[in-house]
Amino acid sequence: MTTNPFGRVITAMVTPMRPDGSLDEVGVRAVVEHLVASGHDGVVVNGTTGESATLTDDESIDAVRIVVEAAAGRLAVTAGVGSNSTAHSIEMAERAAQVGADALLLVSPYYNKPTQAGLLAHCRAVADSTELPIMLYDIPGRTGVAFSTQTLVELAAHPRIVAVKDAKADLWASTHVMAATDLLWFSGDDVLTLAHLVQGAVGCVSVVGHVAGKEYAAMLAAVDAGDLATARQIHQRLIPVVDAIMTTSQGAIMAKAALAELGVIASSTVRLPLVESPPEDLEILRKGLAEAGLR
Repeated sequence: MTTNPFGRVITAMVTPMRPDGSLDEVGVRAVVEHLVASGHDGVVVNGTTGESATLTDDESIDAVRIVVEAAAGRLAVTAGVGSNSTAHSIEMAERAAQVGADALLLVSPYYNKPTQAGLLAHCRAVADSTELPIMLYDIPGRTGVAFSTQTLVELAAHPRIVAVKDAKADLWASTHVMAATDLLWFSGDDVLTLAHLVQGAVGCVSVVGHVAGKEYAAMLAAVDAGDLATARQIHQRLIPVVDAIMTTSQGAIMAKAALAELGVIASSTVRLPLVESPPEDLEILRKGLAEAGLR
């Protein structure tokens, strides 16, 4: 089995912002401390939930640097470097490595919809650009293109492509790849985390983990121990908060709102085209947190 450089209980971290929309370094450090204290051993910076699409390159690298400094070895730091330009992804991978990232998250190129041959060439080029291990991010609902089973099997032969964050919602495709490779598998969809763990995933890259890290750690421990009854109880207890954060409006919006509700960050500011939660969504969130026993 491939050594795991990413951690197992991982949150795709928000990027805290001040009310004027600028990067909030104090908030970034506060979220890192919160994650360390709530059962995490890894974090993803500059993923979808980090609003990577609206961060400048310098802001993205600053966020990685700040998280690396704040984590101080207590969390494995995976930096999102995905782009629809291979040259840009390579540049961001090199810069993330320079500021101390432990690993890279590489989403399939969005909008331009490459062929599977193009996906292979893109991922190999980025993997060849640094010495860091790579977690592929399969989320066709956002990118418009999925990694095929055969493409993932071929990419698994690269020594630095060692993991997949699966947000494709195709459990049967996932099990085919897990059976054919030693890729480390991570649930990238809070709704399916238990299902992924039961069929062999080693961990999760969560959004709800912002507020339920200890619960995910307990779920993972229960699955490891073969105690599926306990894992299922935790899964069912989290239903209200998973619904509140993942289906009320949009994950990054609701995760920031949840952290603000819990007093972890001072502002739930997001960047356009995202907008902050209206009062009715905040009420759903408060109810979900309460029903899940998280406040």
